[in-house]
Amino acid sequence: MSLLDEKIQTQIKDRFAALTAPVKLVMFTQGEGGALECEMCAETRQLLEEVTALSDNLSLEVCDFVGDATRAEQYGIDKIPAIVILRDEATPKDYGIRLYGVPSGYEFSTLIEDIVMVSQGEHGLNPRTLEALTRITQPVHIQVYVTPT
Repeated sequence: MSLLDEKIQTQIKDRFAALTAPVKLVMFTQGEGGALECEMCAETRQLLEEVTALSDNLSLEVCDFVGDATRAEQYGIDKIPAIVILRDEATPKDYGIRLYGVPSGYEFSTLIEDIVMVSQGEHGLNPRTLEALTRITQPVHIQVYVTPT
């Protein structure tokens, strides 16, 4: 059974008309289809498969968190399910966007907008924000936690 109904699929296709470059979603899971599979991994994978099927500019790569530990470490993945969003060029561009857990509810629109922003290479920040960011002299690690209400 599909997670996205026809109306939602149409809305997403319309939004994906704005994609200007290919985007690859890299999902980390574990024990696919078996006893070790994480609680929300199967649902996350199904959702990503449905989303990536809505545009020729999207692809999905599924990696095992344990089996592909080197890759997980490369992307800084420390929990699953995890989604890495890359601009899929000859040398993929990683903007550091990571989503953990199933991106459903309000988080679903975040996934869609992140895909569009990565494709366009446009962050949407105003000039004052960009100027303020130039004053940061040390690495910053930002995490936003969202819970369903």
